[in-house]
Amino acid sequence: MSNDVNELAETKIEAMDKLIASCAALNSHDIMNIVNGVFSINLEEMAMLPDDQIASKSLHSLTPQAAIEASLAHSSNGMTGTQVRQLINQLFGINLDALSALEKAGISLYSKGQWMLQHHEDLFVVYTGVGDVDVKIYHTDYFTEQTGLHELPKSLIDQLLPLGYREDPAGKGYYFFSPSGEAVPDAFKGQTIQAILTVISQAYSHIQG
Repeated sequence: MSNDVNELAETKIEAMDKLIASCAALNSHDIMNIVNGVFSINLEEMAMLPDDQIASKSLHSLTPQAAIEASLAHSSNGMTGTQVRQLINQLFGINLDALSALEKAGISLYSKGQWMLQHHEDLFVVYTGVGDVDVKIYHTDYFTEQTGLHELPKSLIDQLLPLGYREDPAGKGYYFFSPSGEAVPDAFKGQTIQAILTVISQAYSHIQG
């Protein structure tokens, strides 16, 4: 089975669904290869969610591949692409549907120790640190090449400050650190991404790759 989707015109979700449907007997190896081939995400190196966030506590003691295989074993009729994406979100906290929707939106995303989205012509970077307890927003080299700006535009800063972001002392963008020391909620990440998308739409869509 080929995981090469470079020439496919479909969205990443459509490409994933097609590859899953082509598997005669879907297994964990297939799933990990498909996710890597379509999204460039290596699930084998991905940390699973903490015990209190996984429905079946017994899965947390397993390797990522073994946890996926055990979940497949409980699905007598196999899994659809939608069910596989739900499983990956439940085990690893990775929302593949959301990532696909952000494809070519102008945002690079680094989370959980890997690049989830990254293209040369992206304008801004959302970079979450270890444990997702902090988030940094900064511009890309491509943004500077296209605009001549060497810092985040004021329009974006004005959107980030009300969310609690502060200027990075190192001078690279703006950052937010969770005051509780716990992972930043998905809703907060969503607000951040929406703020960036709004600024891109209003002022930079003409240079978006």
